[in-house]
Formats: sequence, C-alpha cells, structure tokens
Amino acid sequence: MQILERVVNALSYSIWGFGIPIGGETVPLVVIALLGTGLFMTLRLGFIQVRRLGHGFAVTSGKYDDPNEPGDVSHFQALTTALSATVGIGNIAGVAIAIHWGGPGALFWMWVTAALGMAVKYSEVTLAQRYRDVTTDHDPRKWEGSVSGGPMYYIERGLGPFFKPLAVFFAGALGLTAFLTGNAVQANTVADTLQTTFGVPPWITGLAAASVVALVIIGGITRIGQVTAVLAPLMAAIYVLGAVVILLLNIGELVPSLQLIFKEAFQPTAGVAGTGAGVFMTTMLWGVKRGLFSNEAGQGSAPIAHAAAKTDEPVSEGVVALVEPFVDTLVICTMTGLVIIATGAWQDRVPTEISFLGGDSSYVEIQDHGGYAATAEVPAEIRVEDGLVGSGSNGVRLAWHEVPVERLFVDAAQTRSFTGVILPADNQARGDDGATHATLFGDAVENGAPLTMVAFRKGLGALGPIIVLLSVLLFAVSTAISWSYYGDRCANYLFGPRAIRPYKAAFITAHFLGAVVSLSVAWTLGDVFLGIVILPNLLGLLLLSGQVKEMTDSYFARKPWIENAEVARRAREARKAGHHKPPVS
Repeated sequence: MQILERVVNALSYSIWGFGIPIGGETVPLVVIALLGTGLFMTLRLGFIQVRRLGHGFAVTSGKYDDPNEPGDVSHFQALTTALSATVGIGNIAGVAIAIHWGGPGALFWMWVTAALGMAVKYSEVTLAQRYRDVTTDHDPRKWEGSVSGGPMYYIERGLGPFFKPLAVFFAGALGLTAFLTGNAVQANTVADTLQTTFGVPPWITGLAAASVVALVIIGGITRIGQVTAVLAPLMAAIYVLGAVVILLLNIGELVPSLQLIFKEAFQPTAGVAGTGAGVFMTTMLWGVKRGLFSNEAGQGSAPIAHAAAKTDEPVSEGVVALVEPFVDTLVICTMTGLVIIATGAWQDRVPTEISFLGGDSSYVEIQDHGGYAATAEVPAEIRVEDGLVGSGSNGVRLAWHEVPVERLFVDAAQTRSFTGVILPADNQARGDDGATHATLFGDAVENGAPLTMVAFRKGLGALGPIIVLLSVLLFAVSTAISWSYYGDRCANYLFGPRAIRPYKAAFITAHFLGAVVSLSVAWTLGDVFLGIVILPNLLGLLLLSGQVKEMTDSYFARKPWIENAEVARRAREARKAGHHKPPVS
C-alpha cells in the first residue's frame, strides 16, 4: 500500500505541482488554465452567469419544454442527472478535506472556482448540444439512448479531423476518470463513513453499494434520468435543511466564520494538517481542486448528461448548466463549510481507533515552523513513554489523517496509556509488557465525511450524524449512477455500442474496489485524472469560444423560448386531458 501511495503522490505532483513561478510561489498550470479560461469566458460572454442565471432557472422548470424536440430526457432530468454527479461526496467530504488541508480560506477559492466555472460550464454544455450525435431511433425503451455528446464530439467535429487524436485522448481519460472520481471515491467515502460510525467492514459496504448502482445503470439514461429526478432534489433538501438549522443555532458564529474565511484566503495561518500553515498557494490549490471536484466545471463530464436533453437550441441547455455550480458549490458546499467552521469541528480532536493497517494512518515529522510533513525516512522503532512519543524518534510521530496523535492508549476508553515501541515496518506496536497491538487509541482529527459528521453532531446532536450518513449514501450512489453514463458515452465514442455493457460491468467492479482502498489514495488518484482531462477540454473551449459567443447572441436575439412556451402549455394540457401523444410544435 505504501508503494502505491508513493506512486500516486508522484503522479499527483506531476499534474498539480508543475506550474509557473508567480510572486515567489509556483502556480500549477492546471489552476492557471482553469481560472484563466473561466475569466476569459466570463468577459467574452459579458458575465453571462449573472445576467442569464434567472433564465436558466426558468428553462429548468419545464415551462419551455417541447416534447417533440430530439433528445432522451427533459431539461430538468438532464440537470438532475448532472447535479447528481456534481452534488455528491465533494459537497460533504470534499469541502472537509479542503478545510483540513488548506484551512478555512480554501472555501473562498471554492467560491471563485464556482463563479468562474459557471461561464465554463455554460460554454461546454452549449457546444455539447451543438455537436452531439443523435440517432434516428427514438425508442424510449432503448437502453443505450439515442444521443451521445460531450467534449470528444465538439473537439472532433468543431475543430476538425486534425484534432481527433485529442478527442480520443479525452474520451479515454474521462472514461478512466469515471472509474475513480465519480465511482471509486464515492464508494470509498461511504465505506469510510459506515466503518467509522458502525464498524461495518468496507467490503460489505462496497458489495451492497455496487449492487444498488448496478440495478439502476443497466437501464441506461432513461432510467438514470427518472431516478436522479427524484434523488437529487430529495438529498439536497435534506442536507441543506439540516445545515441551515445548525447555522441558525450558531448564528453568533456566522459572521466571525465568514471573516475567518476571507482572512485565511489571502493570509493563511492555520492549516489543521500543518502543511498549509502560512502558504497561500496551498490554501488556494486545495480550494480550487475541491471546487473543481465538486462542480466539475471545465472537466467536460457534465456536458455529456446535458447533451441528452430534448432541445434543438443548444443555448437553452447551456443556461440550464449555469444552475449547476450555483446550487452545487455556492449553496451546498457553502453550507458544509460554514457548519464545519462555525461549530469549530475543523480543529476538534475526537476519540479514534488508530489502525496501523488503515490507509488513514501515517508518519509525519514536526517542522521548524510548527507544521507537519510526511517523512521519507521512518525509523525502525518509535519510542513511546506513557502515551507520549519520546525524544529518540527524531521528531517522527504517528499521525491520523496526516496530523500527529498527541497521546496513545491501549484501550478505547483511554484509561491505560501505551508504553513501548511502534514498529512501522511490522504495522504494529509492542508494549514493554510484551503485548503486541494492531491498533491503538487516541484523540485525532477527522477528515472527509467523518469530519462533516462531527460538525453535524455538534450542531444537531444524535440527529446530525444520521443526516450526514443518509446524505452520504444518497449522494454517493446518485453520483456513481450519473458517472456511469459519462463513462459509457466515452466507451460508445471510442468503440461503439458493443463496448457499453462491458464498460458498465467494469464500472460496477471498480465501485466495489473503491470501497476497500485508503481514502488518501482514492482521492489523490482521482485528482490525477481530473488534471489530465481538464487541459484538452479547456483548449477546445478556447478555440471554439467564438462559436459560443455567436450562438449566445443569436439565441437571445431570436428569443425562441417564447414559441416553446406555447408548445409546452399545450403539452401540459394534453397530459391533463389524458392524451399521451405530444402536440406538434
């Protein structure tokens, strides 16, 4: 496992660590590309995320839906499918991880990523609609769906045959990303949460979750759209309501929490995991990475779901896409971050079972500035006296979620301090009395979904963890369901319809495997593939930005939604009257 972690961390550094020196710090190329493209599209489209957000909500409501237009799902179902992929573990665990590593200021950079990401998502969805592949078979029972779209199509068709290798590369990379970011990470968080809460073995959680996902995704986009249209609003309502209640109960901490977020965004002083203390770029990077993971703007995944919407006006689905980052990051992620900060949970240490074989345990050394960093050289023995690490350890400490555990005990009640040596190579501790221990106990900081659960418990008591647990289950399953569609569209583009069933089988298998690997490996590997797929998609958006501008100006000059409103009204009346055949537009 340690070898795998080192390989994954090296890959992560090659993607997120390579950058351009600015102001004495290295700004990753991925961050520059993502924020730069967002700013460029925002200016070129005249702050469309502000001017046309209201129209996006109107189109989403269905008041302009024409059932005769090509596609597999309605505007609302396309949005909920995409939201089910974006409103997921990133909103619960991702925000917690960003604050754990980058401090409260990381939430500000999640907001920036979302605000600029709205213009990016509008652009990629509009292009996905324009260049999608629509078959003549509109049989609603056809499980493969009649539409296939996404960045691979607008890169190839919009930029020409010369760019097809780039489109193929994107499809292959996103297909792999679907196994990780939208699948294994989801299963991993569910398994981590259930193990922390109830002691459920990860393999049992993985098997159960994979079975549920399989039951839905076999039915294709039609069934996925039907399921997510119910799951997405339900899970968001439950979670946000719980967060709002907590913030109302801690209303006195709301303003100080917001002040802390803005202050730490530019002058970070306290990253819990130590590595972010005083390092502006660390805070910014964690906010951007987790913001991207949450709202997926620029990643090129959500356009695949939006391409399936029933419409012949690409821009009409582009404005629907504006709603996504707004709901996902500016609303739900903000709720999570404020709850964690306002309750003080982000700094809390809670009684924890420290397993030497668990992926969440590691060894760090104290640095001169007081922070911590992973150590490359772990001593053969680490001496512990009365629960405290001795002076002979060269500053190396046993850590949980990369933060040193201050005192170690041999019992869960923490009444008997451990005295003896920790043997890192053997993944165990040996007491002076000769007893060996595969686990020790101590107060440790949490990370990911368990950290959010700590915050909700502080805010709502016993009800809080139940809300988080229910949300984790719903969010993770719905995200995996949607991402399976993204992946099978990539397989369809690369190899044709025959590849869809094998891909789904592999996807279900990956969901199970994701439950049993460590949290750090799953998230870091997901970040690697996130960085890989971003760059070709953003290149395509920049080169096709003129077309986006042209389609936008044309759509809002013609106002085709006015005619569609009448067609939608007649369709609603026909349904009420019991007529199933939609009126002709």
